[in-house]
Amino acid sequence: MSDSRLAAGDTAPDFTLTSDTGETVSLADLRGRKVIVYFYPAAMTPGCTKQACDFTDSLDSLQAAGYEVLGISPDKPEKLARFREKDGLTIRLLSDPEKEVLAAYGAFGEKKLYGKVVQGVIRSTFVVDEDGKVEVAQYNVKATGHVAKLRKDLGLALG
Repeated sequence: MSDSRLAAGDTAPDFTLTSDTGETVSLADLRGRKVIVYFYPAAMTPGCTKQACDFTDSLDSLQAAGYEVLGISPDKPEKLARFREKDGLTIRLLSDPEKEVLAAYGAFGEKKLYGKVVQGVIRSTFVVDEDGKVEVAQYNVKATGHVAKLRKDLGLALG
């Protein structure tokens, strides 16, 4: 597992993953659109639910501004489907059980959990531009209030 982090201007690592609905989603297929790719540790945990609901609540206005949203975790597609149904999520959830995409984005590695250093998913968000370059790379983001902050960073009005 590499823990090299991405920065603005880097080429976003391409990926093809299975979604909560069983479809194959590839970053390359979304060229020409801006894509918000966010990594979260586990479906149906309180922080991840809050973050996914915030992205869902903002999805219409993000899409209107030309953004697609992909949430990626190590969860299996079946669990992601339950997560979507339970919380009425409309964003696309992708499964990365091998953690290869997480590693490629530097979103897997050492982190502190309750004072202990553990290996795990580092809650991170990336904005990939129309040409597949990283526009924004944010690591160790907070689950709550993150979407509002991201919108502000992107110059998108709230609401």
